[in-house]
Amino acid sequence: MAGSSFGTLFKLSTWGESHGKAVGVVIDGCPAGIPLTTEDIQQDLDKRKPGQSAFATPRKEADQVDILSGVFEGKTTGTPLSLLVYNQNQRSKDYTKIADYYRPGHADLTYDLKYGFRDYRGGGRSSGRETIGRVAAGAVAKKILKALGISITTYTKSIGKIHIDLDRFNKEQIWQNPLCMPDSHAVEAAATYVKSLMKAGNSCGGIIESYVEHLPAGLGEPVFDRLDAELAKAIMSIGSVKGFEIGNGFEASSLTGLENNDFYGYKQGLIVKESNHAGGIYGGISDGSKLVLRAAIKPTPSIHATQKTINQSGEEINISIQGRHDPIIVPRAVIVVESMVAVTIVDMLLRNMGSQISHIKKIYTKQ
Repeated sequence: MAGSSFGTLFKLSTWGESHGKAVGVVIDGCPAGIPLTTEDIQQDLDKRKPGQSAFATPRKEADQVDILSGVFEGKTTGTPLSLLVYNQNQRSKDYTKIADYYRPGHADLTYDLKYGFRDYRGGGRSSGRETIGRVAAGAVAKKILKALGISITTYTKSIGKIHIDLDRFNKEQIWQNPLCMPDSHAVEAAATYVKSLMKAGNSCGGIIESYVEHLPAGLGEPVFDRLDAELAKAIMSIGSVKGFEIGNGFEASSLTGLENNDFYGYKQGLIVKESNHAGGIYGGISDGSKLVLRAAIKPTPSIHATQKTINQSGEEINISIQGRHDPIIVPRAVIVVESMVAVTIVDMLLRNMGSQISHIKKIYTKQ
């Protein structure tokens, strides 16, 4: 299977299956000298692990990370960084019933058509547990960004048709509630909505928003390796993401040029924008302002309500999916989106170092 690696200079390769022995990631191109402990990685893994609320799968996994290589005396060595998490609470027998049919909304059929067979135990590589490697890599990337003064804030913007109110935005609340919403009023309404769907054996989706502050201008390679294109690939590679936008995104299609353009001005001798409709990227290159992006997450396809499908014998059947599943994926996907933003930005920062001779001279000549 190709396609399990992402990045050019800061490159990660995830591996493992949902019901295999373990899952993990190998990071190549991580700079040496970064202070790194398992605790640095664990705090992010804890944000995505299952079994933490009524809105997540009841599967219990500690998701304890182990650093196998690339760290010595508490710092990265510059060699490949290998991170591993053992699966400890598989219940593969829960999935024997689905071995003969294709679950609506899942990759069962496409995997069968591509490879001629599939790992039906939790979806194998298409399972959400694959994102453990992404989150572990993202924790490392955020250590690099922190050293450069770059910060990322990610949260649930909406669940179903319930949106947060920016006038009530409270960043401190994001990780203080099970839905990762920075608006207590929206949390209450969304929780009631999700619980009603759970009673009906149904599920829902939502939108995750992420913004990056203190990002330098100049990131992104024109034409095919634009910053927005790389971010789109990173976010769209996450399972259950069905839409992506930067800045005004799809809304821009209904605006006029006067409404959508960002006007420039000077403030204390510096170039400033009066707005940020572009989301911090022009021509595929960061302009130094806040980078804003969103990911649309589909409803969880594994639901108890009756659905129509087919089996491998060519029969049309009705099914009700049992087992342990998230009624909503959005909250656990927040840290996954943030992680993919982080690894993309680190990769683009490293790639940008050779864009000007002055950058190279700062590294290789005496100042």
